[in-house]
Amino acid sequence: MAELTPAAADAAPGQEWRPPSYWPFVVPALVVVLAVIVFPWAFTIWMSLNEWKVGTPTTFVGFANYLRMPNDPRFVEAVGHTLLYTGLSVLLPLILGTFAAVVFHAKFPGRGFLRGVFIMPMMATPVAIALVWTMMFHPQLGVLNYLLSLVGLPPQLWVFHPGTVIPSLVLVETWQWTPLVMLIVLGGLAAIPTEPYESAQIDGASVWQVFRYITLPLITPFLFIAGMIRMIDAVKSFDIIFAITQGGPGSASETINLYLYSVAFIYYDLGYGSAIAVIFFLLIVAMAALMLHLRQRMMWTEIGSGA
Repeated sequence: MAELTPAAADAAPGQEWRPPSYWPFVVPALVVVLAVIVFPWAFTIWMSLNEWKVGTPTTFVGFANYLRMPNDPRFVEAVGHTLLYTGLSVLLPLILGTFAAVVFHAKFPGRGFLRGVFIMPMMATPVAIALVWTMMFHPQLGVLNYLLSLVGLPPQLWVFHPGTVIPSLVLVETWQWTPLVMLIVLGGLAAIPTEPYESAQIDGASVWQVFRYITLPLITPFLFIAGMIRMIDAVKSFDIIFAITQGGPGSASETINLYLYSVAFIYYDLGYGSAIAVIFFLLIVAMAALMLHLRQRMMWTEIGSGA
């Protein structure tokens, strides 16, 4: 006896089974996904396996483009710049954003207005931000060196010196995205019940003890979310760096993203540029997976300690 499929078994007796009617809605979405996501990545991987410069025919070289990267000092330097820039651009906004969230979570007059003023930097366009900060970084005419002179500090070259260019760019990134971290942490603070704070107040805990043993553990999941968002955004940062320094002076602020742009669209080496794009994508995936692993491990540690 023929075995009925689940769909046919659910059909009413005497009623003919018909295929699902949702395919007309699924197929267009599937075509869009294939055309917008799958095909570009498949084509990029194919290009990375070829030596292809604009105006010349393609030549299959296998993994030669990937093997070329460890011996490319400019690529290795770009990886170091990317990791340094990303680490600072995640750490500083997390610290300052958490501090700002704790401050703005307290009740005081004008809190709503000050919150609105504080989140304004993240609403501005990156190119406009870059132009303003470029003028502020100017060694002779910039306002930052003027402010340093008011407190008796010597002027700095900021983005015009290889030793200070990445910290200066991180300063711009921190100024723009600390409000985002603050908003995420504020959501976590709003979800914390008041009972632990009341108990701590009765026990005579200090402000630091309340933050260390109550607030910080309870907002840690929100800090992980903010850290992951900032990490993915910082590691692929391009517009701010390109508009302010274009990777300079020399290649002192050239990240993987900028080096990829130079290889593909200045030197027109599409094969090697595609290989860099694939490695860059895998780097982002690896960093995101590491953050998820740490979050999952911390979650199970919390569950195990609470059992």
